[in-house]
Amino acid sequence: MKFKKLVAPVLSLSLLVPAVGIAGGASAAEMEASADTKAVELRATLDHLLSEHFVLATTSMMKLYDRAPDAAVVQAALEQNAADMEPAIASIYGDAGAAEFDRIFSAHNSYTEEFVQAELANDDEAREDAEEELEEFVQEFGDFLGTATEGNLPASAAKDVLRKHENQVIEVFDAYIDGDYDEAYDSFREGFGMMFDISGALAGAITTQFPDKFDETMPDTPAGDLRSTLNHLASEHFAIAALSMQKGVDEADDYSAILEAQDANTADFTAAIASIYGQAGGNQFMTIWNTNHIEAQEAIVDATVDGDADAIDDARDRLDVFAKNFGEFLGTATEGNLPAQAAVEAVVMHENQVLDTFDSYNSNAYTQTYKDFREGYAFMFGVGKTLGTAIVKQNPADFTDMPEGPVFPPTAPPADAPVMSIWIQINSTTFFVDGNEMMSDVAPMNVDGTTYVSIRTLADVLGAQIEWDSATHTVTTHSGGNIVKIRAGSDTATVNGQSVMLQAPVFIEQGRTQVPLRFVAEQFGWELDWEPSDWSVTLTQEM
Repeated sequence: MKFKKLVAPVLSLSLLVPAVGIAGGASAAEMEASADTKAVELRATLDHLLSEHFVLATTSMMKLYDRAPDAAVVQAALEQNAADMEPAIASIYGDAGAAEFDRIFSAHNSYTEEFVQAELANDDEAREDAEEELEEFVQEFGDFLGTATEGNLPASAAKDVLRKHENQVIEVFDAYIDGDYDEAYDSFREGFGMMFDISGALAGAITTQFPDKFDETMPDTPAGDLRSTLNHLASEHFAIAALSMQKGVDEADDYSAILEAQDANTADFTAAIASIYGQAGGNQFMTIWNTNHIEAQEAIVDATVDGDADAIDDARDRLDVFAKNFGEFLGTATEGNLPAQAAVEAVVMHENQVLDTFDSYNSNAYTQTYKDFREGYAFMFGVGKTLGTAIVKQNPADFTDMPEGPVFPPTAPPADAPVMSIWIQINSTTFFVDGNEMMSDVAPMNVDGTTYVSIRTLADVLGAQIEWDSATHTVTTHSGGNIVKIRAGSDTATVNGQSVMLQAPVFIEQGRTQVPLRFVAEQFGWELDWEPSDWSVTLTQEM
């Protein structure tokens, strides 16, 4: 089976890149293609806690505005989510760091209630006060993150993203109170997806800061991306399913809008499955996923509203059929790397958690509702791990390419003045920039008579801007007004929009795009001097 690039329906990290860096160098663990390294596990933990925060924050605001009987319990769950983050922070930054994190982060959860009360009172001044307090949180927490990560997540970048996150929470709320429910749930899905970008970037900053603690692994490997995408899709499904069933039984005005959001999640899930197992596999997934699953949950809601006990039993029986069919689908698709029986048991557990959350809500046992909700939500991240691990085990070769990250930190920084000379040697990670010894994580190499060099190494040395498109395996370099695009596997490049032939194709080695050195020299205006006695090359330019 040929693996196709996974479609990850999440936002770009453009808000954080290039400010946030990932540690360079591929470890043995990552080259073995694992969805369960220490760095990926950190990313998954942050996936869970941060995305749950977003779900509970937006739900709390809706419930408070509606004066719903479970509003206080949702707010309590939001505050408990913040408390649950503290041990994770303590494991990295110690008890003092965790206490400071909790002081800042927990306090800002009260702002959600202040926003709601201002709207209920139609008090513009109170709303402005709440907005000012929120900006104070952005500034204080951004500074905390910048300091704690020692600049690996710069404070300015953290503040930009925190502000964007808070605005997305408010956008959901404002659209909801305006009765624009389609916009509310579109904003919900966008803001929810962004939390997974934030967790990935924060995990990258932390693992860069403490490489030894994470066995020199990185969180944004292809296997890590797969697991995070599955975390995203599965947890979003659970959150929307649980909330939609509440909205349905309450006959809320936004019920149809949240069902449309659920359909959009299904479409994204189908696209992800199709990217791995082909369109036929995606179509089979969608048929199974909808027929005795999504449609059955809606049938339970309708039967509950109608008070039809027999219809409720029939719909619940359909969920058992779904568990069997979907478990067998996963077992077959993964070629037994996820055994069908284990998959069936996991799906049964998931469905029971959805139903437990609904039943306790329908019985007005709200404390139990959100206990069930949080347990069911957390379970989905175990699903992401188990399914991701099975897929990676099934197709290890498809998850060994490493992402383009910043080059290994040099032993001496480049001078402020323009670089005049670069000396490199085949098969050596040591190179000299204007006489200053530096290190590269991938050595230049000679392949069939062509000398290759990491485009990122030279771009970093020269201060050029570089972008990596993981979907197309394309590197874009901006330098001196020139834009150069190079795609792995291609023997052509695009220079300022014009196609240019390369003397040899581009390839990826240890996560770095390797390009013919002579091409790089020509595009950046360097003269090349080859010394055959020691297989070295000197690049020079006159300013």
